Amino acid sequence: MRVSVFGLGYVGCVTASCVSRAGHEVIGVDIDAEKVAAVNAGTPPVVEPGLGELLAELVGAHRLRATVSAAEAVRQTDVGLICVGTPGRANGQLGVAALERIGQEIGQALAGRTEPYTVVLRSTVLPGTTERVLIPALRAGAGRELACQLRVAVNPEFMREGSSLRDFAHPPFTLVGSDDAETASVLRALYADVAAPFVHTAVRTAEMVKYVSNAFHALKVCFANEIGDVCAALGADAHEVMRVFLMDRKLNVSEAYLRPSYAFGGSCLPKDLRALMHAARTVDVSLPLLSAILPSNDGQIRRAVETVLETRKRRIGVVGLAFKPGTDDLRESPMVALIEALIGKGCDVRVLDPNVAIARLRGANRRYIEEEIPHIASLICDNVEALLAHADVLVVGNVSDEGERALAAAGPHHVVVDLTRGAARLAAASHAGLQRELVATPVPET
Repeated sequence: MRVSVFGLGYVGCVTASCVSRAGHEVIGVDIDAEKVAAVNAGTPPVVEPGLGELLAELVGAHRLRATVSAAEAVRQTDVGLICVGTPGRANGQLGVAALERIGQEIGQALAGRTEPYTVVLRSTVLPGTTERVLIPALRAGAGRELACQLRVAVNPEFMREGSSLRDFAHPPFTLVGSDDAETASVLRALYADVAAPFVHTAVRTAEMVKYVSNAFHALKVCFANEIGDVCAALGADAHEVMRVFLMDRKLNVSEAYLRPSYAFGGSCLPKDLRALMHAARTVDVSLPLLSAILPSNDGQIRRAVETVLETRKRRIGVVGLAFKPGTDDLRESPMVALIEALIGKGCDVRVLDPNVAIARLRGANRRYIEEEIPHIASLICDNVEALLAHADVLVVGNVSDEGERALAAAGPHHVVVDLTRGAARLAAASHAGLQRELVATPVPET
């Protein structure tokens, strides 16, 4: 393929070299004439292990060259990879001036073109940037309706400085955000030699994943450092603690708990976090990251209460009372906190949770209801029908059979507040589809 790479900084220079190494013909573009001259001399403008030797080889073989002219590059290529900088301002706002400029230049170069052209954004941008900045810039540059078929995609990079050549060849996945399969197929062909799963998503999903990844990496660094601080103060070996912690691939380093939904609760997480905070305070160790977890969790409950109250309806039906489905444990349940807050605001609440049958509860759970929330016993419904007959607002707190049934039976007059962020609806739809499939499948004769 004939490929342009716009921007010859760290990402652009590595991308241009690796794409060329895969056998494609590459033209690098930059407004900095010194960078262009350096690349054409086989000298990388950035420091990266192995890049100098690779670039010199590719330039010497006439498979990679650079220019200051975006128009020249567009005329001689079919795919343009945008790798310009998107620097952050002091207030955190993303700077997209370079992206807007190069978008206009590419649009100008496409004005008289009839062959298809694919523009691929690899720069790190927030969701909506492709739609609000890049595409308008391309159209503004062209000045009129383009005669060629213009394809646009987002393709974030996941390269670490110091190991970028290896990371380019073996990323966690090749992520492409585009609105059509044809555009994705162009990228699939471009990265045919990359050893990674090919993931095709919506444009805004692709834009956001890079930020989620980097935020989580930053979170992990601070988490490990705070654990190191408190381990040192309490006389534990931080490296040994983390070594054992990382051995757990089932819960610790895994997909567990990393699903957007509602607040956590129960008898372990809140209690153990408070105990760790208390221990740190006694030895004068500050844990700002860990200290922010419980307030963040409380914020989820407040937002849920506000969402229900914004419906301006008083009759509320809640599915789920325990802190998670499949249990009768009410200790520090965020659902209990939600219900208490709604009652305090004058709402008429009813609750459905078959696992919390007061007559069958024993021990700590029964004492908790009798001593802390005795009034909730009178709010519990026996079935979905009774809950929906009462409610104008249906609140689904977790993914469960009862939640699925309530969503399926809800009428057009019910306002649904799904605290699972769509997971309960998806489970209900999947279950309904499976049921339809089972009904439609003929039973073989015996």
